[in-house]
Amino acid sequence: MKPIELLPETEPSSEMETLPCGRVCDDHMREARLIQHSLLPSASLRDCGIEIAFRFTPFFQVGGDFVDFFRLPDGLIGLYIGDVVGKGLPATMYGALVMGILRGIHKCDTDTCTVLSLLNQRLLQRPLPGRFCATLYAVFDPSTRTLAFSNAGLPFPLHASASQCQQLGEGGLPSGLLASATYDQHVVQLSAGDAVLFATDGLHESLNPQGTEFGSSRMPELWAECQLKSATESLDHLFDGLRAFSAETLPHDDITAVVLKVLP
Repeated sequence: MKPIELLPETEPSSEMETLPCGRVCDDHMREARLIQHSLLPSASLRDCGIEIAFRFTPFFQVGGDFVDFFRLPDGLIGLYIGDVVGKGLPATMYGALVMGILRGIHKCDTDTCTVLSLLNQRLLQRPLPGRFCATLYAVFDPSTRTLAFSNAGLPFPLHASASQCQQLGEGGLPSGLLASATYDQHVVQLSAGDAVLFATDGLHESLNPQGTEFGSSRMPELWAECQLKSATESLDHLFDGLRAFSAETLPHDDITAVVLKVLP
């Protein structure tokens, strides 16, 4: 077999030398933003007795949060949301990797804890130093109005019903962190008019000028007021409240939220 010949190093062309770096970076960032938005849902979903809407606000031009929802076989609805460690373009690239893996897994199995276990295993097959992500995967059955979900490190979902507003389930280790991680499945019976909020920690940890976190103060009250609102109206109400709460305090992380609303 003929040995592999390495090409000699060449000097950059004069064309590349004269191309402004700022323009190259701007073009690459614009392309990255277009690619990331192509991975997000193109619209809200209103079908099978539910409405799902989302809000995605990256800290930079692109971000490390990701979200998707889709129809599954047998009339089920799947939903996942995640938050990659870090920010900006590196986090975006890792988030795209996670989404690609999830899209392959959820076509084979709708058991939520199995999906997260497989995601964890596949991320650790080729681990990247310092990279992992918090991930939540949920499946809603419109015929029974049951919601099953498993959580790998995201904030607890918030369930608003006619009688109360409460956190759901438990947490778990982030995806791609430890091979020994295991995940539980939580099943919740929903009723007509109920709404569930899934959000990354960027929403929960948003601060007001006094340094108080949104998730531990104003957010539960605002969410309890959304029980009679549509999914889209609920997001508008929540983010209007966030802007009033934070005043002039700038966000310090990506913010992503998804609302699943059971229609009457």
